[in-house]
Amino acid sequence: MKIVLGPLLIMQGRQVRATALRLPEAAGPRAADGSALRLLIVGDSSAAGVGALHQDDALAGRLAQALAVRLGQPVGWQLIASSGHRSEQALAAFEKAEVAPADVLITSLGVNDVVDQVAPPRALAALDRIHALAVERAGVRLSLHCAAPPMQQFPLLPQPLRWFFGRQAAQFNAALGASVAGDASRRVLYLPEAMQRNAASLMAEDGFHPGPRGYALWAEALADCICSHRGIGPR
Repeated sequence: MKIVLGPLLIMQGRQVRATALRLPEAAGPRAADGSALRLLIVGDSSAAGVGALHQDDALAGRLAQALAVRLGQPVGWQLIASSGHRSEQALAAFEKAEVAPADVLITSLGVNDVVDQVAPPRALAALDRIHALAVERAGVRLSLHCAAPPMQQFPLLPQPLRWFFGRQAAQFNAALGASVAGDASRRVLYLPEAMQRNAASLMAEDGFHPGPRGYALWAEALADCICSHRGIGPR
């Protein structure tokens, strides 16, 4: 199918890149102190908060708020993320960064690997290395890898490119799930049902990134997952 649609998919991909609305990364600090729990967030434009004006309304800020409510204390966090990063690029940025101690690693990667047609084993090897380095350098006890979103619902993408990327994202997620199966220190976080079902209505104006409501739902799902994991909490 890819061979048959190849020329059309390439043309559509070029048109999307040329005409897509470019939103900035969320403004605000990329780290905060807290005593209840310490988060390390590594990723791409969604991790960086594109689609929200400020980090308080993006993934990192919303997650810290959700966890603080559950734990009754402020949550510390550090964000290492850049728009356009594939998993290998995120690994390179992480390797160069000064990393603070953390309890939980959260990765938001995969969309750019799909867009740039990076083979899942290559992308997942970079995720494996990010996890290993987070354990080694930051003392992380749990890694949550966010699955790729339902790209078949992205309003920015025309058909059949939307369908094709959705299929590729599902394949990435299947490989990601298989790669961490049986490892108690690593889990895959799939987007909550509301985001799977109504992704387009929760997206920013660019039709590609979450808006503030989407980030809030995503953060609540992450907070629930973190709090349900045995052994995660204040040291």
